[in-house]
Amino acid sequence: MKMYDIIKKKRDGQELSAAEIAYVVNGAVSGGVPDYQLTALLMAVYFKGMSERETAELTTAIAASGAQISLGLPKAVDKHSTGGVGDTATLIVAPVVAACGVPVAKMTGRGLGHTGGTVDKLESISGFSCVLTPEQFKAQVARVGLALISPSAELAPADKVLYALRDVTATVESIPLIATSIMSKKIAAGATHIVLDVKYGRGAFMQERLAAEALATAMVDIGRRVGRPTTALLTSMDAPLGNAIGNALEIKEALAVLAGSGGSPDLKTVALAVACEMVLHYYPELSHADAERKVGEALDSGAAMKKFAEVVAAQGGDLTQPLPVAGFSRTVTAQAAGFITAIDPLALGGLAVDLGAGRRKKDDVIDYGAGIVLHVRVGTRVALGQPLLTAYAAEPISSATAHALRDAISIGDKHVNPPALILKTLGV
Repeated sequence: MKMYDIIKKKRDGQELSAAEIAYVVNGAVSGGVPDYQLTALLMAVYFKGMSERETAELTTAIAASGAQISLGLPKAVDKHSTGGVGDTATLIVAPVVAACGVPVAKMTGRGLGHTGGTVDKLESISGFSCVLTPEQFKAQVARVGLALISPSAELAPADKVLYALRDVTATVESIPLIATSIMSKKIAAGATHIVLDVKYGRGAFMQERLAAEALATAMVDIGRRVGRPTTALLTSMDAPLGNAIGNALEIKEALAVLAGSGGSPDLKTVALAVACEMVLHYYPELSHADAERKVGEALDSGAAMKKFAEVVAAQGGDLTQPLPVAGFSRTVTAQAAGFITAIDPLALGGLAVDLGAGRRKKDDVIDYGAGIVLHVRVGTRVALGQPLLTAYAAEPISSATAHALRDAISIGDKHVNPPALILKTLGV
């Protein structure tokens, strides 16, 4: 088998066999296939695409390229969000679902660019660590019902090789390659069932709704083909999901939602919708209404808050210690009366990074206390001088930054309804 022939075959729009796909993946990990040939193949896939069969077989091959965790449970459910701004849902979904008796084996990641990462948020809790061995991960899921692990070098190593090349060769925006990257890691981490929160809109990775739906459809199909039942919710990211943007700030908002004492209603709505789908995977005999009641009771009874505290303690965290607080803050106020007509999540996500809450490059150091807290939502009526948001940073916040923050929130004369949060659910 020759890599040249495989590249030519895909260049000409033909389907690759399972053996050819395995050859590529094994060569990527071993170094037997040079980067320039891998890059050529990735570009061919970018232009010619992959069939559903090819996409599923590439996913399976990438998952099998390293260690695969077997949790030893009849069912374990994982969830994934394609990322956004103020997307704190995992911190609510995971304990709610675990409190319903559903084992949650959650692999999560760090933030990059304008999107936040759950690992960074959790590490703002004193002592918390997402670094678990496969044995510790498996034992904690069995004992606590929930474990949150950061990706390790042993899981899906082929994905790391391929993604690094995609990142520098303008081949990231390929539906088959995005789908295989996400699903291979979920499969390697041991989840038997998967729920996806696929974002679309200005603050999302896939801004166009049709592209986001195509990605969701591709991942649902992978799950079906490889025996990992998968559901995808298509949700809006045309405004920040939560009120908080930034690591410790988002932990505070998640705790408020879990305690029933505040937080964004939009964040709660999406979190409970994802939780409901996860519960339905584990308890297929339930009706949708029964599942909604079950997750609602887990939240309202305090069981989810108790589960969150349990998993934090199990992973070395201490919720009795104060969360990081930025040294400086600045509140931005409305320059006119009216209605909030839009809140730009992309702009606010980028400004939160500038304040220190995120990374431009993977090795950037973040400030856990930095970020933004919104005081308004789309549709809110505001008076002249009313606070719109408060920004937090380690250094004094400049007037230029304050102006940019204000410009991210549009005020008009007429009331507008917030964007629909959940467009559709696929795979049910």
